[in-house]
This record gives sequence, structure tokens and C-alpha cells, in this order.
Amino acid sequence: MQPAPDAETRSQPPALSALGIGSALGAPTDEEDSAYERALKRALQLGINHIDTAINYRCQLSERVIGRTLREVAPERDTVFVTTKGGYLPLGAPPPASKDEYRDYVKREYLDTGIIDSTDLVAGGHCISPTFLRNQIERSIANLGVRSIDIYYIHNPEQQLEAVSRDEFDIRMHAAFATLEECVRDGLIRSYGCATWNGLRVPIEAPNHLSIEYLVNVARDVAGGANRLVAVQMPVNLGMMEGVRAPTQIVDGHERTSLEAAAELGLAMIAVAPLMQGRLAHDLPPAVRETFPEAKTDAAAALSFVRMLPTLASVVVGMRDEKHVEENAALFA
Repeated sequence: MQPAPDAETRSQPPALSALGIGSALGAPTDEEDSAYERALKRALQLGINHIDTAINYRCQLSERVIGRTLREVAPERDTVFVTTKGGYLPLGAPPPASKDEYRDYVKREYLDTGIIDSTDLVAGGHCISPTFLRNQIERSIANLGVRSIDIYYIHNPEQQLEAVSRDEFDIRMHAAFATLEECVRDGLIRSYGCATWNGLRVPIEAPNHLSIEYLVNVARDVAGGANRLVAVQMPVNLGMMEGVRAPTQIVDGHERTSLEAAAELGLAMIAVAPLMQGRLAHDLPPAVRETFPEAKTDAAAALSFVRMLPTLASVVVGMRDEKHVEENAALFA
């Protein structure tokens, strides 16, 4: 996986660490910012160079604390791999206190400014239109304090399928990928992908199913063989094992799991939510713990399952506690 060069002064990206640090959970508070900052610094000290975030995480504060930390401890960013996502309308801190305030915010910030057309907005807060994606990329760059983003993910594109037809979805995805290719050429991002929650896990016949082969074909349609689609994300854990066990994908006419499909099609697979947002960090069945006798905690056992899977490029764990960073780094060492 080789993101394209940009204006930053490094000719080659760093190798992606097997363990990445995520930043989705937590309240939009100064206390959480401080916890994330300490965890990020410890992660970088221990060689964890994969930082994953999204503009909508914690009302944009996750991106901003990452930016402050990078400026302090890695100003040249030569050894750090930063990924973020766009698709959900990000809020500011503090977030709107009511639905009416939220609607006013969307109208003021996105509809009245022409960044979003009302017909492009689904579920009241999801959009993948070209003008919106470019706007979000520019905002993320400002939040992160970087010149470019290593991988920019469309965040849960399957959300669109709950509101539009497959034909309309195809039109929107082609326009989105064309925009991301333009952003690569403009030096705003080095490469792109899709970060999913349900799309790669549900059966093929499900209305919100997402095909990895389809994504590859869209990228080829808009940019040929030199396209910069490089990765997909999905949850993989002991409670959500579809990526490993369920043949939810078709590649060249053959059934495949999502992990197999990504590997065959040359995309990096990034596993997220390996602890199922903390629910697998305790009270695992004894049989599961016995499968991983070297694991000292339930969390370590759950992470051991994901760590042992073949073809994963990296596993993103949400961490805002230095002790957890140290424990998890030791497990992936």
C-alpha cells in the first residue's frame, strides 16, 4: 500500500504498524482530550504509527487533539500514518442541544452555503456529494494540521443505500471516487478507501450490502489502473465474525469472505472495533479464554483472536488510557 506523494517532505510513507490507535469514543470534553493526548504520545513512543480518526468523532475534537499532538511530538510526520473519514455531518463542540438546533445548524453551515444540496443529504446527516467531500477533506486537514491525509475514507457509504436506489448509489459513488482522485492529484490526500460498519458484513442480498469488487470497479472506471483506492475498513471481533466466516462477497464469480475478497483484489483490510466498543473487554465465556491461554485479560484474549487473522493490514483499537496502550502494544509486538 503506497500512498501517492504530496507536498510534504517525505518520499515514501512509513510501514503501517500492525496496531493502530482509534479515537471514536468519549465525550467532547477537555478531560477526554487530555486522555487522548497522553495515549497518543505513549502510542507514538511505542512505535504505533497508525492513527485513525474521523471528522465527526467527538464533534471534531478527536482530529484536533491528534493535530496538536503531532505538532508537538512529530512535527515532520515522517513516521506517522494518519487516516480520517468523511460522510457524516460533523458537529461543533458543544453539539446542538435539540433537533431544532441541529436542523438550524445544518441549514446554516451546509445548505445555505451551498456545500450540500438537500437532495444529497440522507438520514438527516449523511452525504457523499463532491462539494461536501472536498469541504470535509479541507476541514480535516485544518483540524489535523497536516498538508495531506494518508488514507481518506468515505464513512459508511452503505448509509446511502437506506435512502436511494442502487442506480442512484452508483452515480453517487462514481462522483465521490472521481472527487477523491482529484484530491489525490491536488495533494490533499494520498489515497482513499471506504470505512464500513454493516456494508461488508451483511448478506449479498441485503439492501445495504456493499461489494468490494464493485468498489474496485468504480475506482477503475474513474481512474483506470492507476486509481488510488487502497483500503477498506470493517468491524472484526469475536462478536462480529462475518468478515472471517461469512461469504458476503463475490470475486470473479466466486464466493469469498470480506477478508479474502480484499486480499484477492489488492486492497488493505483494516479491522476496527476488535473489542466491540469495550463489550468484549470483560465477561468472555471460559471456552474463549481457554483458546488463548497466554492472554492475561479478556481484552487480551479478544485482541489475540483478531491479531492472529491473516491478511489484515492493521487492527485499530480505540485507546485513551496509557496503560491500555502499553498492554496492547506488548500484545502486538
